[in-house]
Amino acid sequence: MAGLLLGRRAPGFVRPLAVLPALASAVLAVLVAVRQGGGRPIVASTELTPTGSVPIDLSLYLNGFAALAAVLVGVVATCVQLYSTAYLREDPRYPSYAALVSLFTSAMMLVVYTGDLMVLLVGWEVMGICSYFLVGHYWETEAARSASLKAFLVTKLGDVPFLIGLFALATDAGSFEIPKVLGTVAAGGLDHPTLIALLLLAGVAGKSAQFPLHTWLPDAMAGPTPVSALIHAATMVAAGVYFIARLLPVFTASAAALVVMAVMAAVTMVGSGLAALAQDDIKRVLAYSTIGQLGYMTGALAVGDRGAAVFHLISHGAFKALLFLGAGVIIHAAGTNSLAAMSRMDGLAKRVPDAFWTMTIALLALAAIPPFAGFFSKEAVLVAAEHAAGGHSESAPSAAGWVVLVAGVLTALLTAAYATRLWLMAFRGRGAAAPDHGKEPLAMTGVLWLLAIPSLGLGLTAGPIADWFDGNALTPTLTTSVLGTGAAAVGAVLTYALWQRAMVKAAAAPAAGPAPATTGAAAEQPAAVAATVSAATAAAESAAETPEVAEVTHEHPAVPAGPAADPGRALLGPLHPHAADGFHLDAVYDRLFVRPVRGAASLVRFLDREVVDTYVRGAGAGPRLLGSLVRRAQTGNVQSYLSALLAGAVVLAIATAVLANVNAGS
Repeated sequence: MAGLLLGRRAPGFVRPLAVLPALASAVLAVLVAVRQGGGRPIVASTELTPTGSVPIDLSLYLNGFAALAAVLVGVVATCVQLYSTAYLREDPRYPSYAALVSLFTSAMMLVVYTGDLMVLLVGWEVMGICSYFLVGHYWETEAARSASLKAFLVTKLGDVPFLIGLFALATDAGSFEIPKVLGTVAAGGLDHPTLIALLLLAGVAGKSAQFPLHTWLPDAMAGPTPVSALIHAATMVAAGVYFIARLLPVFTASAAALVVMAVMAAVTMVGSGLAALAQDDIKRVLAYSTIGQLGYMTGALAVGDRGAAVFHLISHGAFKALLFLGAGVIIHAAGTNSLAAMSRMDGLAKRVPDAFWTMTIALLALAAIPPFAGFFSKEAVLVAAEHAAGGHSESAPSAAGWVVLVAGVLTALLTAAYATRLWLMAFRGRGAAAPDHGKEPLAMTGVLWLLAIPSLGLGLTAGPIADWFDGNALTPTLTTSVLGTGAAAVGAVLTYALWQRAMVKAAAAPAAGPAPATTGAAAEQPAAVAATVSAATAAAESAAETPEVAEVTHEHPAVPAGPAADPGRALLGPLHPHAADGFHLDAVYDRLFVRPVRGAASLVRFLDREVVDTYVRGAGAGPRLLGSLVRRAQTGNVQSYLSALLAGAVVLAIATAVLANVNAGS
């Protein structure tokens, strides 16, 4: 808030005031985690306000995974704030941006630490409004305005049943306090466990971008890249998974709810993996990747293992923050966020060596290649699914285990495929030399190496970190390791082979000039090549015109045109255009919900204007007519007034006499 107030008067104070509080929160979160030590939960509570029925308390409930989640939030927020000081160094709205990021972080901390569901709801909703403003940071563009509104409305669509579920849960438990709610569940005191679990799951699907409410997250890439890193790694989308982990006994009380959750996770994982293979925008690839990784976490919760879910949440937070911040450096260097354009640039990896090496680490972690962090956390999810599929879980049905296991192995193949595709297209392009913008600021590159440490080594803590959760083993087994790593290897090798073939085809195609001059040249080429050039050039031009690119590069370098070597097209075949459009879910929702709502709104507007307003206008027409008649008598002539007065007196006298005679005769 101080930085926001001093933004124009003392701009030099804004950046320290943005970074230091985030750093302090990270340090305090580490101290709290050390004190908690994975032991008994730390509980503190005081009544916030009397309600007359179910009380609302200002309470803390710190168990092992809450302490670790808070450390993740603090560290990622600090990295984002530090990175933003360089990335948005010339943004005139940086003070408000930094203030919103701080508020965003504090809201997530409230969700992590609180022990009361109503206080948790406050943090939950504050994150929603912060995401609206941050995604719409470049509000001058239609894309940013539409994306921020879409994110707000879709998440609120899930928040309505979520709120109803919270009230139903508190009514059955007699309290909003999480320990008391869990005690009621353990005693079998929930009267409607399936209904409550499904209502809460709807809110989680919206907040954590799970099918069918996931469509807002890819469009949210219209915001600044550091915002994407914060949303995807440590706040907002992580909140839904964390909420289920907190209240997992509520969900395990209903086998039907677990099966629904498992199916939702499976569809999310596989669908997002296919969509990621077809995206041209590097940030949209990472967005669909986040959706799929959240599907892994939801799948772990569906088989009753919150330790595996939160372990993957923390691991994913580290390497996904690194991926987004690294993508920001690449966008800075390339002058575009189009992978098709990057694939036609030579030497991009040499322009940004820090981003190249750290993103390589992060992509290996994303693809779950040992010994990187993602391998251990993803294997923990597959082990939990295998355990449930074998009928060894006390809470999850075996059907949920099989669904998560099969979808998880298939998603491992898809994840390795789109991670390999991103790496090859971004760093192994061939063509014109990549533009040289000089060395990236230390505030940006230093953060990348800091996040590379947990991305590389966090998995080695799988053994001791299990005590911070429920004590279940998080180490891989031979079966899941062979399945997961084998699927990842197949996806990576297949993608590389198809990329090599695509490179040969691209080299054999006729060369073209810079993007602005391709219209005439493309018309002279064969139809297939011209279509490819046109599509790739259009994507590159669209990406290069985003306000974020303009802000960090200060210029628009000419994008070389030509067919892009994209292995995703060969992998997906006829499915590619559908996957690129998110399987047309937005169009489906437009026809099922948006158009009917707009039609109903048009009908209401018609009835209001033509029916209601007609009665209103009619009610005013009578007095207006009477007034016009009376107004004609007001001539301003005194003789006329005296004549009318005399005539009236005569009429009254005659009427009185007549009435008197009539009464006398009767």
